[in-house]
Amino acid sequence: MRVVKKINNNVAECLDNNGKSLVAFGRGIGFPKTPYELGDLSKIDMTFYKLDPHFQLLLDEIPEDLMLLSVEIVQNAQKELSGKLNPTLIFSLADHIQFAIRRLKEFKEMKILFSQDVAQLYPKETKLAEDALVLINTSLGVNLPHSEVTSIAMHFINSQAEFDIDNESQAIEELIEIMTQMIENQLAIRIEREEFNYQRFQAHVRYYLKRLRENESFINGNETILQSLKESQPHIYQVAVVIMDYIHQSMGYSQSDDELLYLMIHINRLYEKNSGEK
Repeated sequence: MRVVKKINNNVAECLDNNGKSLVAFGRGIGFPKTPYELGDLSKIDMTFYKLDPHFQLLLDEIPEDLMLLSVEIVQNAQKELSGKLNPTLIFSLADHIQFAIRRLKEFKEMKILFSQDVAQLYPKETKLAEDALVLINTSLGVNLPHSEVTSIAMHFINSQAEFDIDNESQAIEELIEIMTQMIENQLAIRIEREEFNYQRFQAHVRYYLKRLRENESFINGNETILQSLKESQPHIYQVAVVIMDYIHQSMGYSQSDDELLYLMIHINRLYEKNSGEK
């Protein structure tokens, strides 16, 4: 394999033996002066052909050690899970970890919706997420709370679900598109459907709708955070209420304040990425 361009010390643009372009991950492969021939392919952890430009942008935004840590977590998970994980999980997981670290500075700890449900329904993913959390805190010198286990497990679950399309998928995708249009109209923004941030939003909404469809109970206890967000971000609150009403009218699902908070968090994150607000 020929390493042709350094992206960072651990990621590089390469050419395989057939001359096809790819992005390779491997500790230290970007450190030598490029171009050069990499003879020891055991140094390569993961390769991506035709990598989406939005994922390439994340390589500039996410620290190298965090990205490599995400690669390690995904590789460990894939060894234990029977379902195939989407390789791009390394990007969404790294992005989530970075977001969780930033969020911890704003809120000491937030109870995560569905935590009991996830642990009961997906014990293997939950155990892998627990191991991942220990690795994250140890490797990065942070102290993310145990509630992050649910979020990490959700990434494993959603990544497998992307390869397991059911008969209701078309209706769900149509509902997500309607929700997206509501967000655009209510918040006066334009959301690019092909961007990574929107794909992440879709994944969270799919999981949200899945929990509603299965009529599983949600976890309570975030009233203080909900009230704080309602006061500081009334525009996000209003659009979340509109969407909840639409879901209730079109699908018959009753929803709680905790589900409202879940929607607000992910609508706000999408809004920040598309409006320029932080």
